Amino acid sequence: METLGVQGAGSRRAASFADGGGVTGRLQREKQLAAPAFGWRPTWPRSACPNFVHSALVPDSVVVLQLRLMKMADGKEDPAVFTSTSLPSDPRLLATVTNAYLGTRVYRDILHINGVYNGAVGDTHRADIPSPVNVRMMVPGADSLAETFTLNTRTGTFSHVLQAMDYGATHQIYAHHSLVHLMAFSITIWRSAHTTQPITVQLQTPFVPKSQDLDLNQGPDFQGAQYVYGKTLVPEVEGGPRPTVHMLWTPVPQTLTLRGEERERSWEFLMAVAESEEEAKRSYREGLALMAAGSLHSSHVHAWAMLWRGCCIDLDGPLPLRQALYGCLYYLLSAIPPRGNPGFLFHGISPGGLSNGTQGEDYWGHVFWDQDTWMFPNILLFYPEAARAILEYRIRTLEGALRNAQEQGYKGAKFPWESAATGREVCPEEIYGAQEIHVTGDVLMAFEQYYCTTQDQKLFREDGGWKLVDAVAQYWCSRMVWSEEEQCYHIKGVMPPDEYHYQVDNSVYTNAVAQRSLNFAADIARDFLIPVPEEWVDCAKKIKVPFDAEKKYHPEYDGYSPGEPVKQADVVLLGFPLMYPMSSEVRRNDLEMYEPITELDGPAMSWSMFAVGWLELKEVQRAQSQLNKCFSNITEPFKIWVENSDGSGAVNFLTGMGGFLQAVLFGYTGFRITRSSLRFNPALPNDINKLNVTGVSYFGNKLKFTIAKEEIRIKVIESHQDPLAPPLEAVLEESGQRFPLREGQSISIPMVAGWIQKSSTEIF
Repeated sequence: METLGVQGAGSRRAASFADGGGVTGRLQREKQLAAPAFGWRPTWPRSACPNFVHSALVPDSVVVLQLRLMKMADGKEDPAVFTSTSLPSDPRLLATVTNAYLGTRVYRDILHINGVYNGAVGDTHRADIPSPVNVRMMVPGADSLAETFTLNTRTGTFSHVLQAMDYGATHQIYAHHSLVHLMAFSITIWRSAHTTQPITVQLQTPFVPKSQDLDLNQGPDFQGAQYVYGKTLVPEVEGGPRPTVHMLWTPVPQTLTLRGEERERSWEFLMAVAESEEEAKRSYREGLALMAAGSLHSSHVHAWAMLWRGCCIDLDGPLPLRQALYGCLYYLLSAIPPRGNPGFLFHGISPGGLSNGTQGEDYWGHVFWDQDTWMFPNILLFYPEAARAILEYRIRTLEGALRNAQEQGYKGAKFPWESAATGREVCPEEIYGAQEIHVTGDVLMAFEQYYCTTQDQKLFREDGGWKLVDAVAQYWCSRMVWSEEEQCYHIKGVMPPDEYHYQVDNSVYTNAVAQRSLNFAADIARDFLIPVPEEWVDCAKKIKVPFDAEKKYHPEYDGYSPGEPVKQADVVLLGFPLMYPMSSEVRRNDLEMYEPITELDGPAMSWSMFAVGWLELKEVQRAQSQLNKCFSNITEPFKIWVENSDGSGAVNFLTGMGGFLQAVLFGYTGFRITRSSLRFNPALPNDINKLNVTGVSYFGNKLKFTIAKEEIRIKVIESHQDPLAPPLEAVLEESGQRFPLREGQSISIPMVAGWIQKSSTEIF
């Protein structure tokens, strides 16, 4: 294939507006982040379009996974492939192509790099990098061209196909999943057998190597590629680092022509971006070598195939639900570090991912509790190595969290409501950094979930985890005050997850997550034979968790009046993910109290948590009615989520996707991560006959769960645990029956509650 690149002129589309302030804060910023209404929901014809890389250009030894057609082999619609004959009118809803390091929306003139921000404190935002892969394919003067746009989530590839009677052209673009410094696209032109006229495709390439966030300089060409480099303009904190970005790309002509004697021809275009010249050039050379071998795209497709092999949720049920699951998994998996690359420095996941985050969108690309509470559990259950990278980001930013607590007059570490590169508070509105302190407990809950599913003591003993746990426990103890009147500890002056309320005392969620933090800190100290400070035990035991004994429900905070509207899921999070002890009656009362008064157009993840609650109580159809509300946040044709159903807030809202996945992954299955086991207690709605969850990771094993109406099948599909470690077993809750789980073997059990645990003795 020929190696070409991109050049031209472009313009920015970023919105500008005044920062949200006062107590509406994130909510106000959500509304400000709105764009035109996205009510467009087309139905579109499916067509078998020739999306492929020509096999003659690839060695026979390389297995090329072609872009799947819109129909599967059995004639059914493929739920993992999203196709349309037109693009959404709102450019925010275009498909995204990202990996753990680079990301963009298709046909956008900028891209972003994980961890590269520009601007001081509240103004810090993802630095805009000009995008050489922003190319649009056209055939000037052509009549009767059929046009399709496809996002194939199985291969992580976006394609655009132009089809005439006697010729066609395909444009494919992708962010390489395993070679994370590379993005690439290809153009393929082909003809039918009986034509010989030249076919010319025009490429619109509106690229200018300039940025409002980088001082870019032109360097010498490198192996045919053009080269620019430059530092960000303003550090996040005074005296802080200003990352340097290096970018290589090879020029692309304005037209490509298939000559008369050629039947088919493909051209590939490559871009490499890194924070060092050496890494940029090394990555570019590697990309060129793969292109020369005809295996650049196939190596990317293979990486996605391996990713899906170890992680899949599918079900025998409604097509829209299956499509939503594939879409959510694709966008979330696009954001995680590649497998087998433990040295990769990961900088967290923002609500809208790397495709967004310029100044004025997606909360500037900052990292919230959205990562730790809403996205993390799904990643952990499939890919604990990627989950560890998220925790390492929090460990690396611990110094900033220590400074945050110190500046507010407290001990230990207070994680920022909005985090970027340093761990210092970067929220533009002061009230959030001061009051929405539950994020510190949310961070530690992610560490606890990881520890309970992996027993990775190295993270805590050697890699900084224990220092973080200790610092969080110190913070919570210093944040509490003793009430002589009530004889318990209070946490005063906070904003709960429900951001309609602020400066409240004893937010039930905040206090419960603080209690959980202290209990975990004490547990892990005992595991490591570290003396447990008496203060931790006392504060955990005596903290107030508001409860109305007469009405048998949890008030959101001291003084809450039943019926007051709430912005989003708050008290219902006590049941899950906090698993705060309560009776089924209280759980039901909490759900019934808060469901009708939760903002209908609020953040997308709320209804997922109501669904999980009703599934716990085996009210499956009521749960499904809550989950169905999420579909108003899913846009067509590429299943991009918006934060609020009116189109405001973050776009490509990974937080909502994470909540939706949890409703299936922890709701339908009943999975619960405990200190000693992975519990299950399935409940399937009437329109779902079977649920397959492949790749559940537990203590070094990969499990497959197949849940049907009357039966659960469990199989260990891989085992990487220590050979000396005890094998796993399944235990049924009611009968106490135990079933050994050995690699390659399946067990079948009734549709009842139980758990997976390490076997205490070998079972024969």
